[in-house]
Amino acid sequence: MATPLTVDHWPPSPVRTSRLVLRAPEARDRAAFLDLGTDDEVNRHLGGGRDRATLDAELPAVPADRPGQFVVEHDGVFAGWVGLGRRDPSRPGAYHPDLELSYVTPLSAWGHGYATEAAAAVLAWSDAVLGEPVVLCTQSSNVRSLALAGRL
Repeated sequence: MATPLTVDHWPPSPVRTSRLVLRAPEARDRAAFLDLGTDDEVNRHLGGGRDRATLDAELPAVPADRPGQFVVEHDGVFAGWVGLGRRDPSRPGAYHPDLELSYVTPLSAWGHGYATEAAAAVLAWSDAVLGEPVVLCTQSSNVRSLALAGRL
């Protein structure tokens, strides 16, 4: 079982960048999470989009409702999700004890730099609040994610 992320005060005030607002997930984000989770292109390097009915049955009323998880908004519109968590040792892939940065954005947000801006803001937040090492794991075939990692 993964060690949960511990944050003294959650949710925090929204994190603001020059273009984005990062805030704790809310029930109103559920439809956007369903869209993200079922999109084959968005999830190409994550095993593909899930069946919508199955995901709908499994997704809680407030998706990603735990410390370290942020919804990304641009001009009040859902532009993705970025979060920190600890990898469950039973999950496939290399295990590491550090916090792991994860992110997913809808196709409409690709190519605008939102993921880089949001991830940098979460890393700065993490540095100030948690002060722990953070890793980013991705597949070598995911050139967009590799490029984002390089920018960070």
